[in-house]
Amino acid sequence: MLGVLVTLVLAVLDQNIVSTASWAIVRDLDPVHGLERLPWLVSAYALAATAALPLYGKLCDVHGAKRVYLGALGAFLAGSALCGLAQDMAQLIAARSLQGLGGGGLMSVTLVVAAHLTPPRQRAAAGGAGGLLAGLGLVAGPLLGGAFTDHAGWRWIFLVNLPAGLLVLVSAALVIRLDDGGRRPPDRPGIDYPGAALVAAASVLLLLVVEWGGGTYAWGSPVMLGLVALDVLLFAAFAVRQLTAAEPVMPLTLFRDPTLRVALPLQFLTGFGMAGGLLYTVIYLQAALGIAATESGLYLVPMAAGMVLSGAVSGVLIARGAAPKPFLVAGTALMAGAMALMGLLRSGTSPWTLRLDLLLLGAGLGLVLGIVIMLVQNAAPPERLGVATTAVRFVQVLGSALGTAVFGVVLTRVTEARLPPGVTAGDLSRAGDLAPGLRQRLVDALVSGVDAVFVTGAAVMGLALLLAVLLRTPEAAAEPPPPVRVPA
Repeated sequence: MLGVLVTLVLAVLDQNIVSTASWAIVRDLDPVHGLERLPWLVSAYALAATAALPLYGKLCDVHGAKRVYLGALGAFLAGSALCGLAQDMAQLIAARSLQGLGGGGLMSVTLVVAAHLTPPRQRAAAGGAGGLLAGLGLVAGPLLGGAFTDHAGWRWIFLVNLPAGLLVLVSAALVIRLDDGGRRPPDRPGIDYPGAALVAAASVLLLLVVEWGGGTYAWGSPVMLGLVALDVLLFAAFAVRQLTAAEPVMPLTLFRDPTLRVALPLQFLTGFGMAGGLLYTVIYLQAALGIAATESGLYLVPMAAGMVLSGAVSGVLIARGAAPKPFLVAGTALMAGAMALMGLLRSGTSPWTLRLDLLLLGAGLGLVLGIVIMLVQNAAPPERLGVATTAVRFVQVLGSALGTAVFGVVLTRVTEARLPPGVTAGDLSRAGDLAPGLRQRLVDALVSGVDAVFVTGAAVMGLALLLAVLLRTPEAAAEPPPPVRVPA
């Protein structure tokens, strides 16, 4: 189990580990045009990982979680090796896409494998451990990226995946056998690949809209309006396809279950609200407090500590028979309260106040992550376990993407409304060169925008709290047969 969760950490780490190695990569591979292509190092990974998510769940239910897990891990390791050997930016971006294709599977299929290895009552601990390790990976990624770049070279941020990943690949192939494959009868229709293609295209386009909106193109421009309209059509076509396909890749019948139809929107709102947590905390640290980019990640350590503590305690108590719903309600309440407190931050607020707010936010998130996964897995029928687990991750990604777009608009509108006459948002990038009085007014305007983001996030988490109160928790399913292990 531990080895399986290690690969989840590697996949999450590689989402953002390149952020602190970016300048070294550009300087090495393409000093002339590298900066123009740099955003695609992150985007290529995220786009590939998100596009494949729904298909991974269906593949698990049809072919077995172990096979799909080993395939995803193999793709991730191959992509990592090619990243480490890349000789130009085009090769590196292509390798990052392959790495993301495997990483997307590891971030979802890992939890399916863990569910098959874990009794239903103990899935809160397993899901919580996965969620906590993923959260730690988000915090540790930039720190490790900087350390490897400074002391070993940027290529090692990718090559370091190979020893641990290969060890897990071999041991998982030899040791673990899950009785979860071959469920589809010979006369049953195959996987709905057209539906998978539709949702992949819609998801990729949504992430591109978030990436380009307000920067490359204005939100009200014809290009953005056209892309948004096309994305709505793609998601609508996907929904129609799922209603008519003989074997849909993400069955909408999941929403017939009283637990799933509340838990999935709850996870969507959690992803939406959290989009305002990490990114805009870093903006506040750098713009208002003058914290260097390399040091701002250290301020997220209290958040990681809160996640570890609350997730570990709740997982143990639920495994011993405690009801999961009170923890879920407490977690969403903590997240809403922490974001409301962060909405009170000012340019002169003590950093320790922010650390306390982040500790509370992490404690709430640690309670929510593992419990939602456990409730969804316990409510889903065994033949839909892969699809249901992947759906949790998928709706969280969609919520985060939409949250990023909405919060970006909130930040821009509120900041611009509070800027002095004749000053634009573009002047924020050269605030250090302005007179002290004008610079402080610019900083205060930006902090007002960040505060508005946090208050909006608190409102979203308030809706999540309402869903948590309304959620019906299923009884733990019957214990699955134990996995058959053969000696290595």
